[in-house]
Amino acid sequence: MRRRRLLSAEDRDLWEKVAATTQAMHRHAPISAETEPDPAHPPHHPPKKPRFEMKDFRVGQQAPELAWRLDLAPSISDQLHRQPIVMDRKTHREMSRGKLEPEARIDLHGMTLSQAHPELTHFLLSAQDRGCRLVLVITGKGKRGLDDGPIPQRQGVLRHQVPQWLRLPPLGAVVMQVTEAHLKHGGSGAYYVYLRRMR
Repeated sequence: MRRRRLLSAEDRDLWEKVAATTQAMHRHAPISAETEPDPAHPPHHPPKKPRFEMKDFRVGQQAPELAWRLDLAPSISDQLHRQPIVMDRKTHREMSRGKLEPEARIDLHGMTLSQAHPELTHFLLSAQDRGCRLVLVITGKGKRGLDDGPIPQRQGVLRHQVPQWLRLPPLGAVVMQVTEAHLKHGGSGAYYVYLRRMR
C-alpha cells in the first residue's frame, strides 16, 4: 500500500492561509489539506435532473380531426350566384329549377384536365353549330384525397376548372350563362351551360 505523504509545518501554514481566503464549492467538501471525506458521510451532491427525451412528433397531431376544411375562397356555387344574369330572366328561373331539359350533355367525370379541356371545347362548339341553347356539362363532385399539407387542396379539380374554361377563349364567346345544375340533373356535380345563338 502506498504511504500517504504528510505536509510539513511550513506547507501546512501556507495551505491554511490560502484556504482562509477561499469559499468551499460544496458545504461538506474538506477545506483542510490533511482531512479526507468521511465514508460514513459522503459529500452532498444535488440530484441530477432527469434527461429530457424528444419523441417523434408531427405538426398538428394533437389537433382534432375535422370532417370539413376551412376554405377562405368563395365556393363555385357562390361565384356563379354572384354573376349577373345576362340571359332572359324567366328562362333562367326555369333553367335553375330544373324545368328545362338540356338538348345535349357531356360527361367529363373521370377525365384528366388535359383530356377534358379539348373534349369540352369540341362539344360546346359543335352544340352551338347544331343550334343548341341549353347543354349539360357533368364534372362530378370529385373525391376528397389526403390533405396533410399546410395548404388545403380543393375537392373536385374538374368541377373548379370547367367554369374557368367557360370564361376563356374560345368558349367565352360561345357561352352566355353558367349555373349549377338542379338536383335532378346532377346538382353541384354538373353545370347548365346556356349558349349564344349563332350569328
